[in-house]
Amino acid sequence: PLVPRDRVRMWPWLFVFSAVSLLARGTPAVVSRKEWGASPLTCRAPLSTPVAYLITEQLARMECLAQVTCPQVLRALQSHSVHSNGWCDVAFNFLIGDDGRVYEGVGWQVQGLHTQGYNNVSLGIAFFGSTRGSNPSPAALSAAESLIVYAIQKGYLSPRYIQPLLLKEETCLVSSDSQMPRKVCPSIAPRSAWEARETHCPQMNLPAKFVIIIHTAGTSCNVSADCLTRVRDTQSYHMDKKDFCDIGYHFLVGQDGGVYEGVGWNIQGSHTYGYNDIALGVAFMGNFVEKPPSAASLEAAQDLIQCAVAKGYLTPNYLLMGHSDVANTLSPGQALYNIIKTWPHFRS
Repeated sequence: PLVPRDRVRMWPWLFVFSAVSLLARGTPAVVSRKEWGASPLTCRAPLSTPVAYLITEQLARMECLAQVTCPQVLRALQSHSVHSNGWCDVAFNFLIGDDGRVYEGVGWQVQGLHTQGYNNVSLGIAFFGSTRGSNPSPAALSAAESLIVYAIQKGYLSPRYIQPLLLKEETCLVSSDSQMPRKVCPSIAPRSAWEARETHCPQMNLPAKFVIIIHTAGTSCNVSADCLTRVRDTQSYHMDKKDFCDIGYHFLVGQDGGVYEGVGWNIQGSHTYGYNDIALGVAFMGNFVEKPPSAASLEAAQDLIQCAVAKGYLTPNYLLMGHSDVANTLSPGQALYNIIKTWPHFRS
């Protein structure tokens, strides 16, 4: 489904063109199905053009960097789509490699299988990519621009097309387990370690679609014993002074590099109005307006996010935001914010 208007964060490669750019672009070079060795197309649902929507997606962990290897990747993708997923072909109308070439999927005239509810009114374009959250190469973006301009010129795509943000599961040919780094999840100090009070709060709507980075703005902690005390005091403050049902964050990170369970994966936080049911709130203990957190704490937070994806608590296409992006607050502090802007999936 479409994300509600107040929760939309747009992808960095939205394609909008002027009349000048339309004239400047030529016909894109498209590698045909025959050229990449596709099996016969068996999809039959016709696509009524011009369509009103453009859907773009990144196929993480599927490298396509050269004309020699891209056809092999495409044939493997087609085989996986047909034999494992039971589809009639690859899901997309066209695919684009980081080599800057456009590869024909089901083409202009046939409906894809990329986005339920949109297949009959959209063109689906997939970017190959090896790193989760990375942008397509400049060559791939240029090829996509040429393809979209051509689609508009030839009447396949409306000049006033819409590119909605859709939070979807990523497509990959291998199980995620085989691609996990050796260290998937950090060690997490459980609620029992900091003597949490028993509470009864609403359940989360998992998998979460957002990660919100926060700072507590209080005193930081550099050793585990102090951090445990800090988490316990935070719960008391949130419950007794702010009338929260529990501590407001899903997890807290100390300057010792430790991760401390707040309400955990399955319970709604109380960190950001409008996002508590769909976002994981990760709080760095301390104030990071001027001075950034320790390297150990930054690594721990990134490991925690990776763990959330690996364990299914967070959608692979999640969006990462600072607390100040969605609330009127100084949190997570400018020094920390400058760092998370460089992390995968960040959207301001």
